[in-house]
Amino acid sequence: MLTELAQNAADAASRAGVPGSLSVVLDGEVLTVANTGRPLDEDGVHALTALRASGKVDADDGVVGRYGVGFSAVLSVSDELELRSTTGSIRFSAKKTREEIEKAGLRVPDSGVPVLRLVWPSDERPGAGADSEVVLTLRDDIDGGALVSRMAAEAVDLLLELPGLSSIRLGNKTFERTERVLESGLTEISINSQVWWQYRTARARWIVPVKHGVAAPVGDDVLRAPTRSDEELSIPTLVVADIAMQPDRRRILPGAPIAPLAAGYAEFVAALPVDQRTTLVPVPAFARSETDSLLREALLKELQENPWLPVVGEPDRAPQRASVVPGLSDELAELLTDIIGGLVVPELSGPRHERALAAVSTHRIGLARIAELLSGLEREPSWWWRLYGALEPLVVDALAVEELGTLPVPLSDGRIVTGPRTVVLGSELGESVPPVPWTRLVHPQASHPLLARLGGVGATATDLLSDPALHALIEDAADQDDSVATELASTVLALAAHVAPGALPSWIGEVLLPDSDGELRSADQLLLPGAPLATVLVDDSPFGIVDPGFVEQVGEQALRVVGVGWGFTVFREELPSGPDHDLDSEDQWWDTLSEDPEHIEAVRDLDLVDENRWAAALSLLMESPATRPLLGDRRGYTAWWLRSNAELGGEILGLLRAPHDRTFEGLLDVADHPEADDLRGVLAADTVDDPELAQLLLDRLADPLRMPTPAVVARAHRHLADAARRRVLDLDELSLPSFVRGLSGDLVEPGDALVLDRPWFGPALPAQRVVLGSFETAEALADLLDIATASSAVDGQVTSSGVTRLWAEEPQAVLAFAALGREVPEGEVVIHHELTIRLSGAAEGTVTVPWWVDGDGVHHVMRVWAQPEEM
Repeated sequence: MLTELAQNAADAASRAGVPGSLSVVLDGEVLTVANTGRPLDEDGVHALTALRASGKVDADDGVVGRYGVGFSAVLSVSDELELRSTTGSIRFSAKKTREEIEKAGLRVPDSGVPVLRLVWPSDERPGAGADSEVVLTLRDDIDGGALVSRMAAEAVDLLLELPGLSSIRLGNKTFERTERVLESGLTEISINSQVWWQYRTARARWIVPVKHGVAAPVGDDVLRAPTRSDEELSIPTLVVADIAMQPDRRRILPGAPIAPLAAGYAEFVAALPVDQRTTLVPVPAFARSETDSLLREALLKELQENPWLPVVGEPDRAPQRASVVPGLSDELAELLTDIIGGLVVPELSGPRHERALAAVSTHRIGLARIAELLSGLEREPSWWWRLYGALEPLVVDALAVEELGTLPVPLSDGRIVTGPRTVVLGSELGESVPPVPWTRLVHPQASHPLLARLGGVGATATDLLSDPALHALIEDAADQDDSVATELASTVLALAAHVAPGALPSWIGEVLLPDSDGELRSADQLLLPGAPLATVLVDDSPFGIVDPGFVEQVGEQALRVVGVGWGFTVFREELPSGPDHDLDSEDQWWDTLSEDPEHIEAVRDLDLVDENRWAAALSLLMESPATRPLLGDRRGYTAWWLRSNAELGGEILGLLRAPHDRTFEGLLDVADHPEADDLRGVLAADTVDDPELAQLLLDRLADPLRMPTPAVVARAHRHLADAARRRVLDLDELSLPSFVRGLSGDLVEPGDALVLDRPWFGPALPAQRVVLGSFETAEALADLLDIATASSAVDGQVTSSGVTRLWAEEPQAVLAFAALGREVPEGEVVIHHELTIRLSGAAEGTVTVPWWVDGDGVHHVMRVWAQPEEM
């Protein structure tokens, strides 16, 4: 009911041209509703009695009661009421109307008496400050307090809906409406502590709640015309529409056009702060009514076709002419604004705006489209670096990586290529890297980490300088103009400044550099001025000297990395296929290998060392971290060549021993070098591994001036025999000396010497005739020295008598085997008080021995402990 009374109050205020107010007071069973505005006049009385509606006429179309819902609503709570005005008052009464009907002899209708048909004058006047009052005497079945509470719930909506009404007072509570026009064109409405933004168009007022300065979309409401109807809506705002309604004000008049209501809605949206505009877009949802469906369609069409969507660097655009990049940042917007026109501002490019922008047909641009639009674009490398940085937050999954697969990338040589997967990143090289024409190296100023995430491959300077494509360019440069070779050398040396010496493949030494005569020569054919290597080479070596001015220009370090000599240069190759690397005697070394090596790492130009300067050359080799390890690899080319060719004191290195290596002490001379103990890899081994060493040992064993100990003699014989058995030696190629060395150290003619092949023959034979190696290799030693073995040349017969016992019964045997760490054998042994053997063959006579094994394999031993009865 308050709605109807408030509307009448608003109408009265509007006609009076002043802000209206409404006051509701409950006094017992009397409810008084007072308002300000134009007082009651004669036309008003006629209207109330004849139409039971407001008597105003719309100025534009002359429709009576267009805005008034009807005074008759008061009958829902009261049968006795007064309308008091400053110009006069009237009463309506069910009781008096009934009396008049009965007096006239008429039948009282079953539906009740027509209370508002008859009016009586009243002498009452409205209270102070009011222009009109409606005084209702509530029926007994009406709860006045509940009625006022329901009115209070409607007060805020009424103040929003009825702009002619400025305040409503319900008992002690007052609702006041204030307005102020904002710079944006919005009207800010405040009712007590609540705030709304309102925008008025030709056919409607659009109102949205505001919380903490932010528009809060409504969602579910009803059409207001001007007060609430039964037409349910699901649009984001309240709408107070100027549209024809049915007489009961609940539904739109059939045929009334709805689409015109949407005109100007885009202007309302454009008046909101930028980041709040999409909140007023009706996103897809089920319509709550036919009116709702038609209005949503009209609003979307209005928003699609009219400018309200803010774009970067331009006035607002209609969404159909704008493009959105999801997740757009300020920096990415700045970079793309001249590439993609009508780019929606970053504030509206986040996920929460996506549905709204899609609803108004805003074109969505994904990463793949961005990459496509960037194709062929010419920009500075630093611009691309900024772009990659701005795109990086958008690359959140594998799909994003795939979409950016055609992203342009600037290279160090000025080209721009398509696709990060095809490029090489030199992030560790800094920004001073020159153009690298043999690979797709990203320009250093554009080398962003995003490119690695998109498939770019990281590369160090070592990787770039090890690329086979560079090798091909170096080879081609030799047949082209000198300027081509010079430019390529400049690039190579700039990268070489980031590489440690010895880290590059040997072919890098083919790069052409200027020598001191101005000619271009391979780097590995040049030496740095003052290079120590020059002091150990032969005087007519083929090396030149690098142009000193060029050295100052590029620095010694880079030149050494590409193979310019300071010390010795190391050659490297993976998976070599044969001895074709221009190394001295390489094919001979290759023959020493049991299988092809997985790689070759060798010191070059050893054959150019002056034979009288090897001491200094070895020192130079030991000083360099690149060459020192190669001297310790006995199987490698470098150590092999030095053992076979390098000399100290006129002796080949492979025939000299290290000072602390006593294997062949007295037979081999010590290498005279300060680092001799660290040169073991290029000196004689502690075994016999080549024919030259074997021949020398044979000769030294027969040299009367040499005085090796018996242990060294036996060791030398053992290693010689082992080498023969392993077929390291070709016996036909060895030159046997005239004498062999006996165990005693004496020289003996081969015909008198016997190789000891059975241990029990040792005590039986003269030490000067016995040649000892090891019993396992005795046969091989006999073949090597071309002398007989003891067991084949001498026969021995036991001549003494003994007692047969078990090994386990003899304390001496148990003790002896315990000392040897062996188990006591099973079987019998013959114990002799004195064991005598008669020898025949190459040695004759009877001898006393501690142990003998006869032809039947029986062991004979001589008792050496005294028995108790002998003591």
